[in-house]
Amino acid sequence: MADYGHILFERRGDVAAITLNKPDRLNAAAPAMFEEIGQALDRLDGARAVLISGTGRAFCSGADLSGGGSGAADDPGEATYRALTGSYNPTMEKLAELPVPVVSAVRGPAAGIGCSLALAADFCVATSGAYFLQAFVNISLVPDGGASWMLPRLIGRARAAEMMMLGERIPADKAHDWGMIHGVVAEDQLEAESMRLAERLAAGPTRALGLMRRQLHRALQTDYAAAMRGEAESQREARGSSDSVEGGRAFLEKRKPRFTGA
Repeated sequence: MADYGHILFERRGDVAAITLNKPDRLNAAAPAMFEEIGQALDRLDGARAVLISGTGRAFCSGADLSGGGSGAADDPGEATYRALTGSYNPTMEKLAELPVPVVSAVRGPAAGIGCSLALAADFCVATSGAYFLQAFVNISLVPDGGASWMLPRLIGRARAAEMMMLGERIPADKAHDWGMIHGVVAEDQLEAESMRLAERLAAGPTRALGLMRRQLHRALQTDYAAAMRGEAESQREARGSSDSVEGGRAFLEKRKPRFTGA
């Protein structure tokens, strides 16, 4: 297990597990926490999937700027801007560009930047008692961490407006009904079910899954014809992989493929 101050980071087979580790503050995310997440993402060392979770009774209760780091004499708005552009946003961008699939496991609140982090995963699994919250309106601030880009694409403009402008909790079951998250599990099943999903993805054709992530991200920003051109480029790359050869062989031999990530 690598030594960090705000997170835990370890390899569990082919899965890289990142755990937010400030349970006494409901895993409130100081800029340093996101910097450490970014450092961990740079150290995957061949991991074929990432699992992000939190210790204790929360996934993440939002940003924590109380620890300073932006200069005590700064204007608060400027300090927040610096924290976002220097710490939070670079890690969110790095997460979006990862060439391997990502699972998030949510217990309790996923609020503010924590909501953005949870929903940035390809698959978000939550307990029945979890909830998602954009509470910025309650303190006269605006959503960040990519939420204003992400939410309308996940749940549509009207529901995104509800989350952002009313600032009310969205329980896990409602989030699932909206199509915002992958699934809801019992409290005592979160670790097992999220790891099972991460391990399933880690055993898949890693290059193809990474290309799918890239295509999904690009497709949200481009037109139909450009999306198809991107698919063709990705298909060319995927077709040249060893896993593609193995997949074709397994199909012909009527057996389960053995993907290696190559």
